[in-house]
Amino acid sequence: MEFEFEGRTEKEAIDRAAEELGLAKDNFDVEILETQKQGLFKKGYVRIRVHTGNSVKPANVRGKDSAGSHEKSKAVFGEPVPQNEFEEKMAGFTAGLIERMGYPGKITVLFREKHKLGLKIDSEHSSILIGKKGKNLDALQLLLNIYAGRLGREDVRVILDTENYRIRREESLVRLAYNVAEKVRESRSSVLLEPMNPFDRWLIHTTLNDISDVETKSEGDGLYKQVRVYFRGLR
Repeated sequence: MEFEFEGRTEKEAIDRAAEELGLAKDNFDVEILETQKQGLFKKGYVRIRVHTGNSVKPANVRGKDSAGSHEKSKAVFGEPVPQNEFEEKMAGFTAGLIERMGYPGKITVLFREKHKLGLKIDSEHSSILIGKKGKNLDALQLLLNIYAGRLGREDVRVILDTENYRIRREESLVRLAYNVAEKVRESRSSVLLEPMNPFDRWLIHTTLNDISDVETKSEGDGLYKQVRVYFRGLR
């Protein structure tokens, strides 16, 4: 499910989302829709969209009397072999899926968290499984999360990776964000980036959030929107 929240800063908006939904911050994904930095004649403003599991509903928000701290989720690495029935089913489903596609590989557990499970594909066909800009990997990951939901585990988000693509992609996007910001500052104009998934857009927004004379905004419809980076004062 999706919910939108606002705040003077990104942190305030995320804190408000966590409080109202009754969720720990690492149990939902955040997409920054719009940012406006504080200036002499305007207040700071951030609007976000929160993506949660299908089982989360506003009615689940806890009252003040039941307030308590959520157990902080910690990633556990080092044991690549599935440790329970759910992990075995997820690994088996992934292996069967890519084998039917004609690109077989070995599936291991990359990490475990309270509400996240990382799976890794080792395959000689990794470049095909990743696809252009990671779109094939994103599609496979979406199917895994749908399957996890059918197993009754909507509370778990499955992360799929191969050849450390996710980390390499993040590093590439951070470099892109800074390069575009410098171009925008020099030209006093704006640049519209390629369509990106919610996480990639979030990374661009957060990377540039502290640059005082540059702002970002998501444009378009659907899952793959574009981020516009523009010199402050253009709009």
